[in-house]
Amino acid sequence: MSTQSAEPTSETAPAEYAETVPGESVPVEALPAEAPPSPAAAAEPVEPANGPVHVTIVLPCYNEQDHVIDEVERICKAMDNSGKTYELLAVDDCSTDDTLARLREAEPRFPNMRVVAFQHNSGSGTVRRIGSQQARGDIVVWTDADMSYPNERIPDLVDVLDTDPSVDQVVGARTTEEGTHKVLRVPAKWFIRKVAERLTNSRIPDLNSGLRAFRRDVSLPYLRLLPPGFSCVTTITIAFLSNQHPVRYMPIDYAKRAGKSKFHFTKDAYRYILQVLRMVMYFNPLKVLMPPALWLIVIGLLKGVFDMVVHFGYFANNTIMIFVTGLIIASLALLADLIVRSRGDV
Repeated sequence: MSTQSAEPTSETAPAEYAETVPGESVPVEALPAEAPPSPAAAAEPVEPANGPVHVTIVLPCYNEQDHVIDEVERICKAMDNSGKTYELLAVDDCSTDDTLARLREAEPRFPNMRVVAFQHNSGSGTVRRIGSQQARGDIVVWTDADMSYPNERIPDLVDVLDTDPSVDQVVGARTTEEGTHKVLRVPAKWFIRKVAERLTNSRIPDLNSGLRAFRRDVSLPYLRLLPPGFSCVTTITIAFLSNQHPVRYMPIDYAKRAGKSKFHFTKDAYRYILQVLRMVMYFNPLKVLMPPALWLIVIGLLKGVFDMVVHFGYFANNTIMIFVTGLIIASLALLADLIVRSRGDV
C-alpha cells in the first residue's frame, strides 16, 4: 500500500494542510491549525477550477519518491485517452522523502492534477476519506501509488458505472497475491474474507483491494466510518454490501509493489478482522451476536436435559451459566438491532 498505517487519536481531518491549484505556480495559503475544516464543510466538493469533472482519482502518497511520477503519468495517460473529464488528487501524507517535492515539480505538466500536502501523517484511510469528501467528480476512484495496481484500467472500472446504473461500486479483484508474508497473508485473508461473506451473505472475491471506483453520492454517509489505516478499503466494501448497494468485481493483474511495504502482518491482520466485525455490527448486529447466543441457549437446554436424567431435580451451575449467558447475548443482540433500526441510516 502507498501510505503508512498511522495511529492518530481520532479520524478527523488533519489540523492543517496546503493545497495548490492546477496551473498556478503560487501555492494557496495553508489552513491554520487552530481552524480545521468542519466535517460538514469537508464533505462539500471544492469549486471546479476547469469546468465540470466526472471522475476524481484519489492517490495517497507516502514515501514513493522513486516511482510516484511514473504512476501519475500512467493514470493521466489512461484518463486522457479515455476522453473522460477527471481530476487527480495526489495527497502526500507527510512523506519523509522527496515525494512531495517531486509532485510539486511535476504539477505544471499535469493540468488535471491537484497536489495536497498533509502536515501530519494520518494514514491511507484518512487520505481517502478527505479526498472523497473534497472530490468534484460524480465517481471516485481509489488506488495506490506503488505500481502494484494496473491503473491504466481505471477507465474500465468507470465505464461499468457509466453503463450500468444499478452498480454502485466496482472493485478490481486481484487474481494473485504479491504482498509480503505470503505464507501468512494468504490463509489469513482467506479466513477474513469468508467471515465477511458469511456475515454479509455476499460473494467477495477480493475484500481489501486498493483499486476501486464508486459513486460519490452513495459513499458520503459511510465515509465517516473509515478508519485511518489500510482497513478503510474493507470498510467501504462492507458498508456497501450491508446496505444492499450492488458491488461488481473485475479481475485485475497485481504486481509486486515498488518500494518498501508499509503493511505489518500481525497488527494489520488483527485490524482487518476487527473492522469486518465492527462494520457488520454497525449495520446488522444480529448477524454477529445471535448465532453464538442461540448456540449457548441450545447447549444449555441440552445440558439441562442431561442433568435431569443423570441427577434428577438438579441443574449444574455451568448449565445455568451457559443458558443465562445465551439469554443475555440474545437480549443484547435484539437491543443492538433496535438501535440500528432506529438510527435512520440503514
